[in-house]
Amino acid sequence: MNIISNGVMLNAYPDSIGTNLSDTVNLLQKEELKDVFSLFYVLPTFFNSDLDRGFSVIDYNLNKELVSTDNLKTLESLNIELKFDIVLNHLSVNSPQFKDLLANGEASKFKEFFIDWNTFWENNGTKNKDGIVIPKEEYLNKLFMRKSGLPILKVPFPDGTEKPYWNTFYQEINYSKITTEEILTIEGVTEDQAKTIAKKVNVAIENKLKIEDVDFENFNNLKGKIIPIVNKNRSFLGQMDVNAKSELVWDFYEETLAKVKSFGCKILRLDAFAYLHKEIGQTNFFNKPGTWNYLDRINEIAKKNDLILLPEIHAEYGVNLHDEVAKEGYQIYDFFLPGLMIHTLETASNKAIITWANEIIEKGYKTVNMLGCHDGIPVLDLKGKEINGTYNKGLLEDSEIESIMETVINRGGRVKNLYDPSGKKISYYQVNATFFSALGESEKKLLLARTIQMFMPGIPQVWYLDLFAGKNNYEAADKGGSGGHKEINRTTLSNEDIEEGLKTEIVRNQLKIMRLRNTSKAFLGTMEIKKSKENELHIIWRNNNEFAELNANLTTHSFKITFSENKILKNMNF
Repeated sequence: MNIISNGVMLNAYPDSIGTNLSDTVNLLQKEELKDVFSLFYVLPTFFNSDLDRGFSVIDYNLNKELVSTDNLKTLESLNIELKFDIVLNHLSVNSPQFKDLLANGEASKFKEFFIDWNTFWENNGTKNKDGIVIPKEEYLNKLFMRKSGLPILKVPFPDGTEKPYWNTFYQEINYSKITTEEILTIEGVTEDQAKTIAKKVNVAIENKLKIEDVDFENFNNLKGKIIPIVNKNRSFLGQMDVNAKSELVWDFYEETLAKVKSFGCKILRLDAFAYLHKEIGQTNFFNKPGTWNYLDRINEIAKKNDLILLPEIHAEYGVNLHDEVAKEGYQIYDFFLPGLMIHTLETASNKAIITWANEIIEKGYKTVNMLGCHDGIPVLDLKGKEINGTYNKGLLEDSEIESIMETVINRGGRVKNLYDPSGKKISYYQVNATFFSALGESEKKLLLARTIQMFMPGIPQVWYLDLFAGKNNYEAADKGGSGGHKEINRTTLSNEDIEEGLKTEIVRNQLKIMRLRNTSKAFLGTMEIKKSKENELHIIWRNNNEFAELNANLTTHSFKITFSENKILKNMNF
């Protein structure tokens, strides 16, 4: 399998900088960024999408509002290879496939493309008063949930029925206000009564209340006629789970992988792939062997298109899924590093991060690591897990993980949790903050964190906002609705912000260290972690006559880099 082992990767949306991808491409052509990046992970608003900041894909064509073919040609001329997402588990309700299903119902070519919840659970549950099958308790209790409540979205069909479709992730149902004239279509209602009813409905819509729960007082007997009028004005957004048992879905994957290759894709991140395989009686998160079978099949398509797959998996360290996927030859995400980095700098202890680095080296993992990203700072991933009566330790103790969370939350971070089918919180999942704010907005800590990342094994992925020492955006988080916690770390930087940022020491120093990581042949060799005091970190990379060495003090956050360049010894002191 083709593996990219060196080079620094930028991570951003097409419009994270300026107004579209052209502004980011212009930035990458600046002298200050010369030789800093070899790769660019462009997030999926690169494609046509409508929810979850790109991860609800309508189709995998270029989003022409943000991206042009000229952008792609320029990136190719800069020798910057691209990484994209394919969201294997779901497509938007506005995808051509789901729109065809809504328009044609049972006659749709795509009837089997998505998962009818009631059909899936038929004979394995009981319908409730809303016509939704509630799976038997022994099945329901096993389901791994990403949000509270059942993972469904009820959608209207041409025959007037509503059917629940599997919807693991986000959904958004919006209601338009109704008019007096619409209420007057109810037989026997006077104009004054219609005005009163319409006013009550519209106040409920403004306050995001369920119409079913509204007290219409003297008109409660009309509720059964009011609700259908309100429902006619609904609009849906949702990430609808696809049915991988359908060959139409695999035809779609074939088409999509060929398409992203034509855009210049080299690495393809498999977003949410562990949810794709669904089976009654399983958790529906990395079901075995079904998930492995699907992964093998998508990999065969990837090989035909010379694509490197990067499966995205969030699971406790103690589950060992990262190890299983790596043993199959895949690159893996180092979701452990962000939390470990905060722990390392806040406790001035090298123990946990060295343990993880040694595991990467000893087991030969091929990783993509990061500090911040478009999502949150993972914490669940660091935990241990009991498997078949045996407790597998995590990379950190639960108390240490709680300390990370408490620290980041005290610095303004937000929390994302996981839920059981009843809506009860069962676990924390991630904390959301810019990495700079998570570190208490200390430039010394941020620079040392970036440097340690550059000296860790794997491809270092750099979130654009952390490069420019971005701070928590509380206004965006508060306005962002159900996914608002993520908006805290997605602030768009104007071209003026970039120009000012490039003059600052924290940005220029990060770029200097990233350029070393991106260009030095030392990092194509082997990594050695030297013995040191607990509050120090001593790492050396060697490749023939080239070397790069880091000596860091985790208490003072000062450090020194010594390296060779064309047989000349050089130093950087910070």
